[in-house]
Amino acid sequence: MGRPLIGVSTYLESGARWGVWELEAALLPAGYPRLVQRAGGLAVMLPPDDPAQAAATVARLDGVVVAGGPDVDPVRYGAERSPRTGPAAPERDAWELALIRAALASGTPLLGICRGLQLLNVALGGTLVQHIDGHVKDAGVFGHHEVTPVPGSLYAGVVPEVTAVPTYHHQAVERLGDGLRASAHAADGTVEAIELPGSSWVLGVQWHPEAGEDLRVMRALIEAT
Repeated sequence: MGRPLIGVSTYLESGARWGVWELEAALLPAGYPRLVQRAGGLAVMLPPDDPAQAAATVARLDGVVVAGGPDVDPVRYGAERSPRTGPAAPERDAWELALIRAALASGTPLLGICRGLQLLNVALGGTLVQHIDGHVKDAGVFGHHEVTPVPGSLYAGVVPEVTAVPTYHHQAVERLGDGLRASAHAADGTVEAIELPGSSWVLGVQWHPEAGEDLRVMRALIEAT
């Protein structure tokens, strides 16, 4: 058998530049496919598409990763937009929410990274804090802070010790979605990981494992396929 096929959602950006070209492009930082590859999987990109095709797409995959990216549109969780919330990405919101719901319905292993954790929470009826301080070092620069696993959680079974992780986010979980539990926290109390007990394998992490060297979370996803 071949390596497990892991779909990773992507940006869709106008004005991307490479060589002599400046065009709209589906973008994915190389750290994501490299993390999948190093953990033993085969990465495929899932740029925004028709949400009605999400279930058929997920059916062809062994696992799904919802990647980091722009802020989730507050309309998705019934909140007024804060002045500190970034521009909406409606195509991406719709597609990734559909991917999450398809993965949950089919029991396909699912990992949400940063924005992906937030969308998982929103997909299950949770809400977000639209701005927190202290989790972005400088624009375009990953910081690091420690996260502490919740004993007995899925995440604690993968990473049992307090760990320093690469971080870059200014939004976070407020109210947990239906059935979700927090499985790691930062020192300031921010929810740093969530999971869905009773599911096949569903985990969201608020940090960026693709920007670090620890393969354990991605390996756990791949081993669950």
